[in-house]
Amino acid sequence: MSRLGWIPRLAVCLFVLATAASAADGAHELGKDLPLWTLVPFMGTLLAIALFPLFAPHFWEKNKNKAVVAALFAIPTAIYLIVVHGAAGRTELWHKVEEYISFVILLASLFIISGGIYVRGSLRATPALNTGIMALGAVIANLIGTTGASVLLIRPILRANAHRAKRVHVVIFFLFTVSNCGGLLTPLGDPPLFLGYLKGVPFEWTLRLWKEWALVNAIVLAIFCAWDRWAVRRETGSPQAPPSSLEPVGIEGSRCFLFLLGIVAAIYASGRGLLNGGKPWPFGVQEGCMAVIAVVAWFLTPGANRAKNRFTFGPIVEVAVLFAGIFVTMGPALLILNAWGQGHRADLGEFGLRSAAGFYWGTGVLSSFLDNAPTYLTFASTACGLNGIELEGRYLNNLLHTANGPTLLTAISCGAVMMGANTYIGNGPNFMVKAIADENGVKMPSFFGYMIYSTCILLPVFGIVTLIFFSA
Repeated sequence: MSRLGWIPRLAVCLFVLATAASAADGAHELGKDLPLWTLVPFMGTLLAIALFPLFAPHFWEKNKNKAVVAALFAIPTAIYLIVVHGAAGRTELWHKVEEYISFVILLASLFIISGGIYVRGSLRATPALNTGIMALGAVIANLIGTTGASVLLIRPILRANAHRAKRVHVVIFFLFTVSNCGGLLTPLGDPPLFLGYLKGVPFEWTLRLWKEWALVNAIVLAIFCAWDRWAVRRETGSPQAPPSSLEPVGIEGSRCFLFLLGIVAAIYASGRGLLNGGKPWPFGVQEGCMAVIAVVAWFLTPGANRAKNRFTFGPIVEVAVLFAGIFVTMGPALLILNAWGQGHRADLGEFGLRSAAGFYWGTGVLSSFLDNAPTYLTFASTACGLNGIELEGRYLNNLLHTANGPTLLTAISCGAVMMGANTYIGNGPNFMVKAIADENGVKMPSFFGYMIYSTCILLPVFGIVTLIFFSA
């Protein structure tokens, strides 16, 4: 059998799993019964991502080895759910498979399409230019998502700063703003907000978060501009970058913007239930549309554009491999947290979050280490439970009609989107941008090294957000 012979077998396995899951229910009850040791595979996956780059960097360079490590934790978790918990376990596992497929296809589509856009010419990497690119990214992230904005802008800013000895801080602040905090204003901006949209949050509701968005991004960009001016002065003795021969700036592959709009349109139409009686599209339809758009974009975009961008599939393969393990192993963690919030885990004590500040930090801290999209839904469903709202249909719309619902959902939304910047695994684009930077010769910090930056820079900013917006 050919090297791709495993694909039909995998398809059959997924079909059997989907068939079993479609007839099952009660997966939401698992959180009450799962033993605490089922958290170990997820914790092991996170530790592997954090420690292997430090202690076995050459081993960790190969995606094949990442896949082996991810499988060592994910496969036992999947077997446990299927064998011990039967139909409910298969249902939960299939939900995670669906979420993973949607997640990877969205990221891959934006990655492929954006990789065909080449910004030609020379940019002079002044602190003002770098800050301006990040500010632009924080705006357009709300139109094409943090993933699309990150992939579109990371290569131009890397090229503009290629001559500099100190570039790590540029990528780190890019992650803070473009890849995370920028995407707070629309459901298209970040996956957690899109999930909220599917569960009943009006499309325009997130625009009310503009004050939080403006405050965080303004403070972070001001810190970056001062840092970058200091870095340039230290390298050159002048607060400005040295002059260089500049070429006219232009864009090649502009038709790719139409394909990006196609991805946005597919997401919007799916959530609005267009052509489906107002109900969200069944699983596979949106994903198929995005995949087709990406394939068409690949063949209609000149390969020379991708060559100039030094485009490879390495970054997206790394994300796909690592998040396969994360999605499977985080299932029990999210279920246990959900049950705890509903008061069904006496072994963990009482769930103490009640205030907006508590929800902001609770959602944010877990979004730093779990994927922020399911974490958003977990805390949103907990807020619904506190207000006596059943998790049926578009239930978050009901939450917005309670006395404290809008405040709690604001805190949850801000925590999920903003604090996804705290670690490399907090949000999908983070690993992708890191991988692209590594490919371009920027030696990015380790998992814990990055957290030193985020802890020192972002946590005080988030403290200011708490005092201004969530302290009442």
